[in-house]
Amino acid sequence: MQSGKIINDPVFGFINIPKGVIMEVVTHPIVQRLHRIKQLGLSSMVYPGAQHTRFQHSLGAFFLMTEAIQSLRGKGVEISDHEAESVKLAILLHDVGHGPFSHVLENTLAPGVHHEEISLLLMERMNRELGGRLDLAIRIYKDEYEKRFLHQLVSSQLDMDRLDYLRRDSFYTGVTEGNIGSARIIKMLGVKDDHLVVESKGIYSIENFLTARRLMYWQVYLHKTSVACEKMLISTLTRAKELAKAGEELFASPALRHFLYTDITREAFFNDEECLDIFTQLDDNDIWSALKVWASHPDKVLATLSNGLVNRRLFKVEFSAQPFSREYQESLIERITESLGISKKEAEYLICAATQEKDMYTAADDHIEILYNDGSTRDIAEASDMFNLSLLEKKVKKYFICYQKV
Repeated sequence: MQSGKIINDPVFGFINIPKGVIMEVVTHPIVQRLHRIKQLGLSSMVYPGAQHTRFQHSLGAFFLMTEAIQSLRGKGVEISDHEAESVKLAILLHDVGHGPFSHVLENTLAPGVHHEEISLLLMERMNRELGGRLDLAIRIYKDEYEKRFLHQLVSSQLDMDRLDYLRRDSFYTGVTEGNIGSARIIKMLGVKDDHLVVESKGIYSIENFLTARRLMYWQVYLHKTSVACEKMLISTLTRAKELAKAGEELFASPALRHFLYTDITREAFFNDEECLDIFTQLDDNDIWSALKVWASHPDKVLATLSNGLVNRRLFKVEFSAQPFSREYQESLIERITESLGISKKEAEYLICAATQEKDMYTAADDHIEILYNDGSTRDIAEASDMFNLSLLEKKVKKYFICYQKV
């Protein structure tokens, strides 16, 4: 059996990885692969410091889960050693199904297959290898265990995943607005009627958390340059897949080649063990090495897009409160067509019109309940002096168009 380890994390300090099944999971190749996948994908084009990985995030969420279990036990909440270990395993593995530039991949190479589903497939595979020692972790992850609050610690409005990624992404991007008081929020957590609640004296920390989340979405996750990069990568992989289908020879690693030259259906992904094997071989390096070579490919569309991503020649982005007219889009396509000497159909790879939507809080999704001294609970949207329900739940919708500069 492997001995435990202490890992020095720049956000939370020393993280203790105990020996046993947790150590076996952390050192497993499927989890180690997360070292090679950036947490924020293409956000480093905007914030050069955002070089942290999904592995670091998983360890951070594990650390916060350890703190949360300790705090809840201190308040008399019954959590057995097996339950504690299993909920820590569930949070460690919650992002294991992410591929490189995950949401791009879900739109191109493996359409209709979501990373949460892949996480579950990989957890079940690891469970077979570990002789069923992840059984309870999987039940907690799937919300099939009787103690519902354990699942809420893994996935809810106030889970350890969010508490880590806001702190961590804020730290690495330098966007200080996202720096939430995760330690205080954890200390304020309690359990009532098998649901997570927050003590009333922690209400201001929750208000700060919701505000920070909103700011981080608009300043980092939905930053216009990050959006442009993501759309460029989607167009690049879509074009590469089309060329591959037409029999064009493209440079690609064996794993990427499989996804380019094979039509991966949802059914194939879930029923073909080999497909899952190949998926676990994919990481950021596969995509970047292909883009570097494709930048000098004879196909003008593929070369323009790849060169743009490699050398940061990015799409121009415009926002509007109203949808962009078809006439305006046609005029841009016309300009791109004339400038690059390509067909109208090809020019459509170099332009994208879409919308962005984000709300701050969804009461229907999962409440954040505030617990008062008299034992009563109220939803944060009702309990908060700072917010009202309509403001919290209001969806902010922005229309944008991004296109190749000519």
